Amino acid sequence: MTIYQFIADSKKVTALTGETAMISKRIGGDFSTMSGKVSGIIVDLEPSRRIVQAWRRNDFPEGIFSMATFTFKETTEGGTELTLTHRGVPKALIPDVEEGWRKNYWDMIRNALKTLSSSGEQKK
Repeated sequence: MTIYQFIADSKKVTALTGETAMISKRIGGDFSTMSGKVSGIIVDLEPSRRIVQAWRRNDFPEGIFSMATFTFKETTEGGTELTLTHRGVPKALIPDVEEGWRKNYWDMIRNALKTLSSSGEQKK
């Protein structure tokens, strides 16, 4: 299992967050996570390397999208470094969106990787 799958695979994201996710595996395809609270379009995709999404929460003003770019880089230790650059979030919603990433993804990914590591599966 890879960190990439925790961002790009519908079944893995659904299992991780406990919320329904449907994520296209093609440029121009739609995605929806958090049971429809977040949605958008896959703008660019290099499997296991980069994902760019036109991203919006359902509480964004009508027609407003932000851009979320995930980059994945192998580390010398055999793991994966994930970098998220998220631009264009409406200013009043930035603290809540940041907290959402922490609570709904980063903390859960950390916990999942600890569980995988203790069960002997490779964390990458």
